[in-house]
Amino acid sequence: MLTSEAVKKFALECGADIVGIGSMDRFEGAPKECDPRYIFPDAKAIIGLGFRIHRGLLRGIEEGTYFAGYPAMGYANINDVFAPMVLRLVGNFIEDHGYEAVLYQNTSVRLGCNVGKPVAEGMPKPDVFLHFRIAAFICGMGEIGYSKLFLTPQFGPRQRFAFIITDAPLEPDPLFEGGLCDRCMLCAEECPAGAISKTKTVKVKVAGREIEWGELDETKCAAVYQVGTPRCSPFLDEKSEQFISQLIEGKTKMSAGEAFSQAKSLVAYSRNAWESYHHPSAICGGMGCIRACMVHLESQGKLKNKFHSPFRRRKPWWYSPPWV
Repeated sequence: MLTSEAVKKFALECGADIVGIGSMDRFEGAPKECDPRYIFPDAKAIIGLGFRIHRGLLRGIEEGTYFAGYPAMGYANINDVFAPMVLRLVGNFIEDHGYEAVLYQNTSVRLGCNVGKPVAEGMPKPDVFLHFRIAAFICGMGEIGYSKLFLTPQFGPRQRFAFIITDAPLEPDPLFEGGLCDRCMLCAEECPAGAISKTKTVKVKVAGREIEWGELDETKCAAVYQVGTPRCSPFLDEKSEQFISQLIEGKTKMSAGEAFSQAKSLVAYSRNAWESYHHPSAICGGMGCIRACMVHLESQGKLKNKFHSPFRRRKPWWYSPPWV
């Protein structure tokens, strides 16, 4: 008989850093376009696999000297290379025990969500989008912080996820009780885009629990995440800096997708990143949502992944371009 303990043990041996299991009934009330039960109606469990983002991959951004490591190895490598390999191996393990496994990687959504036509009355449009952070919560792996990033007791905000939906009757983990995010608001204060509201929040109910995070301006986040601002990017010129500044100030109105494309078109470094590893260049390095949050959680001793020295050992650099 296939057990939850056996699946977790095998997944960890294959390279996952965190494993959690949730029951499919915890998705009750989810919008159709985000409900994985439409992908596999007979599924009984969802398996969450977490993969650490090495703290050292944020070091070069923190020092202002090496920006490629995080998006290449902490973003593209996990999503496109390592996680799919682990998904395949764990999927094989489940199939070898006579159960079906739907492998769902982080980049599945690139083809578009809710863009096709329903194949039958009452069905959602394909493709169904699995909300990764809510799915990770359902698997008992941690909580969604105020920044909307997922926090685990192992790594805080430093991980990415992949999932397997299966008809194997696996015992689910309990939901995480919380206590990591204390609403310190450093994520909002240090976000270079000012994309996280300090006053407006979003609330959803999942598995009988209310989850809340700060309202995110996706347009500002989409652009600044990949090209930065004059404060946190050495790759901007006067034209791209003007575009980013007007976007942050609300003088330019466009969708998140349009802002993402426009920002990338203006900055050669970001265009080259997409050509090299097909992921955003992530210049801001999660200044607020990842780094400030991580520093705060580590200072409180809340994370299991311990280091001999603190991450922030000197004052962070700020770049001032000649036209400012």
